[in-house]
Amino acid sequence: MRKKDNIERHSAAELTAMRKQGRSQTDWVKAEAMTQAQLEKSIAADPDEAGMTVDWANASLEVPAPKVVLNMRVDRDVLDFFRKTGRGYQTRINAVLRAFVTAQEHRSR
Repeated sequence: MRKKDNIERHSAAELTAMRKQGRSQTDWVKAEAMTQAQLEKSIAADPDEAGMTVDWANASLEVPAPKVVLNMRVDRDVLDFFRKTGRGYQTRINAVLRAFVTAQEHRSR
């Protein structure tokens, strides 16, 4: 997929503030007045949606395995490094460990 160079990112709070200031580029009145057929026609005409169809009849729910609680000793500087990255640092530690496991499994094949 081609990278778009006109993407702007905003937090939920920023978007709420923009809507309150009338800075939304969406015509919500027009959108709410559209029939289902008009909405589907509009989506079909959108080049970003071209060829995208989802067959929900064959969709399945993939529930991730629950995490295991682990008490582990690590070097202080390693823990400090991850904590400095902010909220979700334990998830990032898990991602690093997962990458190592995947690399080792790939290497042993």
